[in-house]
Amino acid sequence: VDKFESGSGWPSFTRPIREPNGAQNVLEKRDFSHLMLRTEVRSSHGDSHLGHVFKDGPREAGGLRYCINSASLRFVHLDDLEAQ
Repeated sequence: VDKFESGSGWPSFTRPIREPNGAQNVLEKRDFSHLMLRTEVRSSHGDSHLGHVFKDGPREAGGLRYCINSASLRFVHLDDLEAQ
C-alpha cells in the first residue's frame, strides 16, 4: 500500500508498517557515515540496519522516502498481515 516507485532502484515506502497496537517496527537514528548526515532506519525488534529515510518522497503522502535494503524485506499478502 505504501510502496512507490522512487526511481532510485531501492524498494521505497512512504512510511513503516505499525503493529495493530500502534507500536513502531522501526527506530530512526542519525547516521554521520560517508561524510553526510542521514537518518538510518533500524529494526526495533532486532536492532539491525534496514536502510535510510529521506525527505524527497511524494508530497501528497507526507514527503518521506523510506529507502529499505531488499535483503531485509519479507513480503506478506495483505490478507495474511494481521496473522503475522
